[in-house]
Amino acid sequence: MNYENKPLSIKSWAEDDRPREKLMLKGKASLSDAELIAILISSGSRNESAVALSKRILASIDNNLNKLGKLLISDLVKFKGIGEAKAISIITALELGRRRRIEEAVELTQINGSKAIFDLMQPLIGELHHEEFWIVYLNNSNKVLHKEQLSKGGLTGTLVDVRLVFKKGIELFSTAIILCHNHPSGKLQPSQADKSITSKLKIAGETLDIKVLDHIIITENAYFSFADENIM
Repeated sequence: MNYENKPLSIKSWAEDDRPREKLMLKGKASLSDAELIAILISSGSRNESAVALSKRILASIDNNLNKLGKLLISDLVKFKGIGEAKAISIITALELGRRRRIEEAVELTQINGSKAIFDLMQPLIGELHHEEFWIVYLNNSNKVLHKEQLSKGGLTGTLVDVRLVFKKGIELFSTAIILCHNHPSGKLQPSQADKSITSKLKIAGETLDIKVLDHIIITENAYFSFADENIM
């Protein structure tokens, strides 16, 4: 047997090469988060492998991929072995994952409760550092016709143009709408402004025969439904 041509075992491969080979041999599901990131950054530093560097980055944010997705280039380049190019690779991959979640959510055929709205809107606004107020327009089968941002920034009654909200609803032949906004603070309790806006739009919708079914407050991992809490 020609020992010079004998394939090396996985254990004898350099650690940086293992994730790629593991993916090819066993599939993407077999890789840990750190191994996937190691493939993205390709190499570590002189004294640290790509896998070890990836583990260190993940440990700094409690192994939470949502937190990793919020890091800026300036945050990532603080780690020895991560330059701008590698930081951009990480940010790009996580942004693609976020957009994939949005597309999957859009494929929901019907809204059958507050959880479905959370799944639809969380990828859009759940991780933002500022408030955004959105309207989800539904048809008579509670299927999503359209999503539209109404305002961005602090939420006050003066930012709500009732005419624009229902003008779009009429154009779409929408029979119902759901109000959504995020709380970057993570607190789910509705403010007085939240309640006032809900009441204002509900009254206007009754006149036009477009129902306001719910108002959902969204945070990174949870939500508050006005309808579920019987305060519509």
